[in-house]
Amino acid sequence: MSDPEIRMRNMVDALRENHYRITPQRLAILNVLAESKGHPSVESIYEQVKTSYPTTSLATIYKNVAVLRDLDQLLELGFSDDSNRYDGNKPYDHPHVICTVCRKILDPDISALEDMTQELTRETGFTITRHRLDFFGVCPDCQAGR
Repeated sequence: MSDPEIRMRNMVDALRENHYRITPQRLAILNVLAESKGHPSVESIYEQVKTSYPTTSLATIYKNVAVLRDLDQLLELGFSDDSNRYDGNKPYDHPHVICTVCRKILDPDISALEDMTQELTRETGFTITRHRLDFFGVCPDCQAGR
């Protein structure tokens, strides 16, 4: 996980550079994303923000998440059978391990991914511009029945 203060500063800088106002509600959304140890959904972000800003709407969260995603300050993980989840700590392509029981998402560090990308380029002739590598399984907590 990256330093929340640095992530917060980077997101604020990106918004300012693109002429977005820095409102208290927007700062609260950024804070949730920068501080998150997981990969929250829009609904989860909304629940956390509305405790301090009860007039914030779910639409406001969706709009801000879309802006941050479009500015490459947020990685969106889409799932066909669940809400999208967002990574504000590592807003770049990286692998994920996802529990099929509790939906926990972890970010493993896999050094072989760079080698895999180079091998795919050699084998296919493609210029790889993005990737998504997800591993699905059952986390240790769910295996233990907690």
